[in-house]
Amino acid sequence: MLAAQRPYSGYPQRWPLPFPAEDFIRRDGEDAAWVADLDAEVVGHVSVCGVGTGMEADLWTAGTGRGAEELAAVSVLFVAHTARGRGVGSGLLATAVEAIRASGRTPVLDVVQETTAAVELYRRTGWEVVGEGRPWWLPADHLPVLFMALPDDRG
Repeated sequence: MLAAQRPYSGYPQRWPLPFPAEDFIRRDGEDAAWVADLDAEVVGHVSVCGVGTGMEADLWTAGTGRGAEELAAVSVLFVAHTARGRGVGSGLLATAVEAIRASGRTPVLDVVQETTAAVELYRRTGWEVVGEGRPWWLPADHLPVLFMALPDDRG
C-alpha cells in the first residue's frame, strides 16, 4: 500500500527507499501503531514515537517550550489513494493524538510543505507551525519541512 499510494501523495519523499519499506513503516522507538481498514482491506497507517534527539527534536522543543520527553511524534501517516476523502486520514490522526494525550505528552509532527492535502488536514485540525528545517532526506529543490505541534486546547 505504501508504494501504491506514493504516486498520489508524494510520500515518502525518497523513492525508492534506500532500505526495505517495512523498516520505513515500523520505526525504532515506536510506541504504538494503528491501521485502518475498509471492507476488510488495510487502507491506512499511523504510528506514534518519541522525538529522540537531533535537529527535529531541537525544533519541536524550542517551538513548544517543552522537553523532548514531554513530546511524542505522529509518524508514518498515509492512506491508500482509493480511500482518500473518506475520513481515514483524519481518523488515524485522531487516534494517534488521543494516545499521545493519554500518555501526558504533546503531539508533534513534521510535514513536507508540498504535500498540500496533509498540510491542510493538520491546519484544519488545529496544528500550528513551530519551526522549519531541512532533514537529511529532503530533496534540495523542496521547501523546508514544517515542524508542527498541537496545542493543549485543541485535538
